[in-house]
Amino acid sequence: MEVVNIHAAKTHLSRFLELLASGEEAEIIIAKAGKPVAKLIPFVAVMRPRQLGVLSGQVWEAPDAWGGDTDAEIAASFLDDQDWDQGSLRVAEDPQG
Repeated sequence: MEVVNIHAAKTHLSRFLELLASGEEAEIIIAKAGKPVAKLIPFVAVMRPRQLGVLSGQVWEAPDAWGGDTDAEIAASFLDDQDWDQGSLRVAEDPQG
């Protein structure tokens, strides 16, 4: 733990950040008139497990969401407005069988 005044913190901020980023166990206390006012510590990202069902009951599907016309509209937007009939595109077979 290192205690520095505000002037030293401003002057040497890059050096302090490099020290913290290097992975060393370090804390830098910034003091004003000898009293601690802030603490610089290394950032540690927290990975939380995903929680399933967070939006349960809040998301709905329109009754016509998967209608036949919708497929043609979507396909046409990807095929530069070419004529599209449902038989011209095929779903790739699963290579795993």
